[in-house]
Amino acid sequence: MSGLFDGTPLQRPVTCNVCEMPMDRCACPRGATGEVKLPKDQPIRVGRENRRKGKTVTVISGLDPVASNLDAILHKLKSACAAGGTISQARIEIQGDHRERVLAMLHELGYPAKMSGG
Repeated sequence: MSGLFDGTPLQRPVTCNVCEMPMDRCACPRGATGEVKLPKDQPIRVGRENRRKGKTVTVISGLDPVASNLDAILHKLKSACAAGGTISQARIEIQGDHRERVLAMLHELGYPAKMSGG
């Protein structure tokens, strides 16, 4: 990637607006458009769905699948809830009703999560 003022004595690399590191060393989470998408900028909803045979599933929606590491978040939530789970259609599903625990965990990770539904 070319920098500002290429070929002049004032040459410097292009830096990230958030961390001010050169773009090749920047580790800020970016969405599909290339814009920085921090956890605090992602509106997350934590809800509950009833499945067949009376099974309950906690559903986390609103996460950006490109900017967020869904696999790592799923692993942390499954460990905290001691339950199974999966990623389906850019949503995280945890077996059982664990809304309060998931909400607290997401707040610890820096996401402004809210409850949805009943």
